[in-house]
Amino acid sequence: MITFQSDASGDVMMFDEVAHRMMEIMGKERTVRGVVTVEQMPECIARLKAAIAEDRAKAHGKPQGEEEEETGVAARVSLAQRALPLVELLERSLQREKPVLWGV
Repeated sequence: MITFQSDASGDVMMFDEVAHRMMEIMGKERTVRGVVTVEQMPECIARLKAAIAEDRAKAHGKPQGEEEEETGVAARVSLAQRALPLVELLERSLQREKPVLWGV
C-alpha cells in the first residue's frame, strides 16, 4: 500500500500497482517515497483529469455489460474511481499551498 498525504486533507491510500499508475500519469517517477510540490500540482491535476476523460470516453464506446458477458467478470473499476480521490487531495493541497507526499 502507498499512502498519499498532505496537511491540507485526509490521506489517500492505494495498492502499489494503482499508485504507480497514478504516478506515471502525473509524470512522476515510480518510487517508494516522493513528493508533488505545489508548483507541480497544476500539471499533475491536468494530467489526471485528461486521463480520466480519456478513460470515460473509452467506456462510453463500449456497450454496458459487454465485459461481463465476454469474460464472466464484473466490469473493472474505472480510472476515474481510482484517480478522483487523488485529484481532490491535490486540488485541496494546491488551494492551501501544501505539498503532497507519498510513501509506504
